[in-house]
Amino acid sequence: MVDIERNTAPLSLNPLKASQPLGGTLATLGFRNAVPLLHGAQGCTAFGKVYFVRHFNEPIPVQTTAIDPISAILGADENVDTALDTLCSKNRPALITLLTTGVTEAEGADIRRLVREFRDNHPEHHQTRVVPVHTPDFVGSLESGYAATLEAIIDSCVPEPSVAGTQPGQAPRQVNLLLSSALTPGDAEALGELVEAFGLHPVTIPDLGASLDGHLPETDFSPVTPDGTPLSDLEACGNAVATVAIGPSIEAAADRLKERTGVPDYRFQHLMGLAASDRLCVALSEIANLAEPPPRIRRQRRQLQDALLDTHTVLTGTHIGIAAEPDLLIGWSQLLHSVGIEIPTAIAAASAPGLAQAPIATVSIGDLDDLEQRGRSAGIELVLGSGHAAATAERLGVPIIQTGYPIWERIGLQSRVRIGYRGSRDTLFELANTLLEHRERQGGDVRPYRSVFRSRELA
Repeated sequence: MVDIERNTAPLSLNPLKASQPLGGTLATLGFRNAVPLLHGAQGCTAFGKVYFVRHFNEPIPVQTTAIDPISAILGADENVDTALDTLCSKNRPALITLLTTGVTEAEGADIRRLVREFRDNHPEHHQTRVVPVHTPDFVGSLESGYAATLEAIIDSCVPEPSVAGTQPGQAPRQVNLLLSSALTPGDAEALGELVEAFGLHPVTIPDLGASLDGHLPETDFSPVTPDGTPLSDLEACGNAVATVAIGPSIEAAADRLKERTGVPDYRFQHLMGLAASDRLCVALSEIANLAEPPPRIRRQRRQLQDALLDTHTVLTGTHIGIAAEPDLLIGWSQLLHSVGIEIPTAIAAASAPGLAQAPIATVSIGDLDDLEQRGRSAGIELVLGSGHAAATAERLGVPIIQTGYPIWERIGLQSRVRIGYRGSRDTLFELANTLLEHRERQGGDVRPYRSVFRSRELA
């Protein structure tokens, strides 16, 4: 049983979590011809834009209602109407997500009423879907904001079968992939390729692998997302033979999609490591009516098994500290646990029901200061965390493998694949090599290896 410890400190000394509006922005960026509109001050949006521009090294389309201190107190309803009208007139997006921030939530903005009034005032913009989502940044985290936005988009853009004329299994090779914020654009792309290897057609929701994979666009800048999941795919996802949902945080979104379409689903906590990859391949084989996975996939499984043998003497018994969003923490912790790594220090950005499934004695809901203090006491050798944790690792005198959001000073990590057989293999190699390099710098002493299968002492 995992012991969940809640931080009772009156303030955060070194913040770990990112806000809900950023999660809502990230989810929106996975849909084609879409733009997130943050209902708040210009600074709130500018910060989020810089956050993603530095992480992805790409131009990011984000807009704001630009409220000022006076309108924040007296009401900023007119700002929403003006901003939506301007976006629809100039850019003609297919989708706009209207996301609240802390200041507008504190003001008590009724964004659903504002969207209804916009519809009444501007019937000429009926072709643009406007999805209001409450994402206050004083509660939750990036993960919960992403999940709430994804659920709202499904609720607004996926019609019921009686309306859309869809029927589960009408497209017998189509598989919906519903992905949480824990999967990077590289993960999304790799998962789509894995599904295609089984002879199936993936519809990724949202498709960050298409919109934020780092390819050169045909135009210098687009005010809306140039690629991603088109809304037409959402309207037709009721024809799929199955849905594969990844991540505990999107359970509500998966429930909504199943309720809307009637398509049966397969749900996974994560796709890291041998056991999780096996479960996915068994499910895909069942969906594709195959007796076993294709030869190429079976070979990748053997490659991961060989990597487990190659790295276990380095990894087993190592103490690692991790600070991440709940879904990402669960995936990493189960991968690390499967290779004998101990996690004496685990810090989650926010509380979530899925944390109870992590193979860790204690998970603390806290910040990077907790990671530093607890990690020093536990003698961790490696840190897993975002770019914000790099300074923490430096003060602890240990290396860091950067994962999650944001990553400031490393290029291309949004394309790093850590799921499936191949992604898990490469992650094990990265862990082992990082530890070997660190130990060599510390003096090059060879650590004794004690097998977990050892049953008796040697004579």
